[in-house]
This record gives sequence, structure tokens and C-alpha cells, in this order.
Amino acid sequence: MTDDYAEELRRNRAEKDDFFAEHPQSPIPPEERDGFDGLSYFDPDPTYRVEASVTRHDDPEPVEMETTDGRVVRYLHVVTFEFDIDGEAATLQGYRQAGDDPGQLFVPFRDKTTGQQTYKRGRYMELEHDGELADGDTVTLDFNLAYAPFCAYSDTFSCPLPPEANWLDVAVEAGERTN
Repeated sequence: MTDDYAEELRRNRAEKDDFFAEHPQSPIPPEERDGFDGLSYFDPDPTYRVEASVTRHDDPEPVEMETTDGRVVRYLHVVTFEFDIDGEAATLQGYRQAGDDPGQLFVPFRDKTTGQQTYKRGRYMELEHDGELADGDTVTLDFNLAYAPFCAYSDTFSCPLPPEANWLDVAVEAGERTN
């Protein structure tokens, strides 16, 4: 991880903190914004930028994800990522909703920090790429960009819960913290 990357990550985090403190669409309740002094993050760590091999699913399986308010949302399981993290083999599924941009994937997950150092219901990553991924492609999953959904900060938001297929058996001490 270069110093430039770490500095860019810090700038992005500062911008997010400003949004949470001041923007009308912030998930921080208005009455709490004056006392908001920024989100908590793990330090940038290059070991949590992992190379993942892609398996593409040409006929994506629909997956119904429960949400924090009890509703269900439907996603398509379009890719599976295989990678090593902390010396362990792991997989995560990448999703998108029907009609969404094929270049954007939603990767919700839980890990051994969930409910301890991070939001009790899991965190998210988003992966942007040009066009469709193909079998055998390699992408970087950057857990330093993992974030808690808005529902971690306010019950007015409904957020999809990571399906059991995306529960990692390791602690991912990277990205946004909530505890």
C-alpha cells in the first residue's frame, strides 16, 4: 500500500465524515449531528486488499435478502469471488438487482468483527468495474473500503442483511468500525 493510497483513503473518509455531519440526507439523526465528530475506522492495512478470482454465473440465481425492517429484497447472485485472507481460503458472492448497471456489484458480508468492533448486522463493499466480469478474471477486493450501512446509524433506514453464504470465518480488521 503506497502512501498515496493511504492518503487518498484518509481524504475519502474525511469527506464521508463531512457528509454524515452536515448533509440533510445523513443517516445521523439531526439532533445528534452537532456532537458528531466522525466515524471510527481501522487503520489502512494492505493485507486487506486481496486479489480474488472471479467465477461468473451466466444464469444468475435469485437471492432473497432479509432487511433490517423485516422486508425482503431480491438480488441476483452474479459472481463468486475466491481469495485468501489471513491465510484462509474464502469466498464471497457478488450481487446486483435486476436492471442495475452490470459494472457495479454489491458485496454484503459478516466476519468475526461483526457485533464486536463493527456493526452487528454486517458491512458492505461495492465493486465497480468496466462491463461484465468473466470467469477467471482477477479483481481486488479492498476491505479497507468496507462500510456500515445507514441502518447502523438510524432505524429510519432499511438495509439488506448479508446472506449466510457471505459470512467469513476470519476477523477483517479493515474499513469502518462502529464499536
